[in-house]
Amino acid sequence: MSQDILKTKSLNELFEKSIKKYWDFKALTDFNGETLYYRDLVRRIQMIHIGFEKCGLKKGDKVALCGRNQANWAVAFLATVTYGAVVVPILHEFKPGNIQHLVNHSDARIFFVGEQVWEGLSESEMPNLEAIVGLNDFDILYTPDQEIINIRKNIDKMFDQTYPDGMNPEDVRFHRDDPEELALINYTSGTTGFSKGVMLPYRSLLSNVLFSWQVMPQVSNGAKVVSMLPSAHMYGLMFELLYEMSSGSHVHFLTRTPSPKVIAEAFQNVKPKVIIAVPMIIEKIYKQKLLPLLKRPSIKVMLRMPFIDQKIKRRIHDELVKAFGGEFIEIIVGGAPLNHEVEPFLKSINLAFTVGYGLTECGPIVSYAPWKERPLFSCGKAAPRMTIRIDSPDPGSTPGEIQLKGDNIMLGYYKNPEATEQIFTEDGWLKTGDMGTMDKNGYLFIKGRSKTMILGPNGQNIYPEEIESSINNMSYVSESLVIMEDGKLVALVYPDFKKAAADGLPDNAMDSTMEAMLAQINLELPKYCQITKVRIVPEEFEKTPKRSIKRFLYNG
Repeated sequence: MSQDILKTKSLNELFEKSIKKYWDFKALTDFNGETLYYRDLVRRIQMIHIGFEKCGLKKGDKVALCGRNQANWAVAFLATVTYGAVVVPILHEFKPGNIQHLVNHSDARIFFVGEQVWEGLSESEMPNLEAIVGLNDFDILYTPDQEIINIRKNIDKMFDQTYPDGMNPEDVRFHRDDPEELALINYTSGTTGFSKGVMLPYRSLLSNVLFSWQVMPQVSNGAKVVSMLPSAHMYGLMFELLYEMSSGSHVHFLTRTPSPKVIAEAFQNVKPKVIIAVPMIIEKIYKQKLLPLLKRPSIKVMLRMPFIDQKIKRRIHDELVKAFGGEFIEIIVGGAPLNHEVEPFLKSINLAFTVGYGLTECGPIVSYAPWKERPLFSCGKAAPRMTIRIDSPDPGSTPGEIQLKGDNIMLGYYKNPEATEQIFTEDGWLKTGDMGTMDKNGYLFIKGRSKTMILGPNGQNIYPEEIESSINNMSYVSESLVIMEDGKLVALVYPDFKKAAADGLPDNAMDSTMEAMLAQINLELPKYCQITKVRIVPEEFEKTPKRSIKRFLYNG
């Protein structure tokens, strides 16, 4: 990696240099759809810039963006950022009323929207918008201004007048961003009572991109990446799109719900260089593919035999690598900790995976370590340009709140000075709400959310995530949630009904099966963590965009 890159002070300068250098390289591909080369990407960006200028959009004005991951989503995002406007990515899975609320709350003037999302929306509920633009072909879906319709009709002619000899690499000129300038507002939730607009400056986005250059310089020069995570959230946006566009990589969008079948097909076709994943993807593969194999009596015996056990593990390793496309450098897991049974096994077979830690408020990276260096259950060390402290008298053994400083930190919450004030300490550190410890070598270990921590009967700190990790490993458990009721711990369990039916388990046997599971789980738990009751829930728990359970809905 060139050291000049680390000296870069402008994110848009990185994008500009990448487009010029990789002009004839592939940039964006919709799965089983069109491919844009870097020259095509910048042509579309420049057309949008011309449209912005003709519409009177100023630097710092807000542009909202909502739709499925696709090439034109990336075009609209990059066009907004490189123009100097503030982009507001909104998750397409939010309910229509929530999307409209966020468009209004963000003060957006222009709204790029996927046609599927637009079907559920109404322009009358977003009265301050000057134009609503469809992502499929950038046609105007709504505007009260006839002049904007005329601009769209004549955009090709305007482009040709601006570049009479065609657009060439030397013509690429983007807005030069200032480190403290607001680049993006990312909402942590869609609902009115819980949505907070995280204001990320250009320095945060740039620092995250430079982090990627430092830890994964091989993802460049046409390297392929599959975009599985929502681009509207910082984890997917940063590490499946923005870094790649700064390094000449080729991003493949699934353009549909990332089901196991779709993901598997994409991995085989694309053969990605790096895989960005959430724990759920890895855990499902372990539970559905590996666990049945590992429970076979013959395999259990062979895994206890010297030399034979290594051959078995090598075979499992090779099959897993093949399932992920066979050419990845590393699988980076984030968003939540990996299950405490899954992680040791994957390390034992020497799979190239690591677990990082991040927050939307940090755009997102906080800590990381390469897979060969990271200790078991750690989420790495502080990322470059970030500092971590543990608010504890003994950070090595007594969990305390994880607090942060550094270039990645947000400016605050949009139009919410009270929440901004509450999240920072008096001496300027960001309070994460997460509890952790840090060993003498600087490795961070997450112990749970301070908000979800349960105080035991004698003042013990109970982290429900750790108990849930054990419950989720049990047969016929799809997911679980541990809560406190009347001073006692209760496990809410959503069973794996499909597996139970496939195994011939009668519907009326699920209660007794769960009770037997409870007894087995309690054998492994300290007395103050004992589960007193299991309650079956009939449907999946409601999730956040990052697929975390919305705990506040179930805590009475």
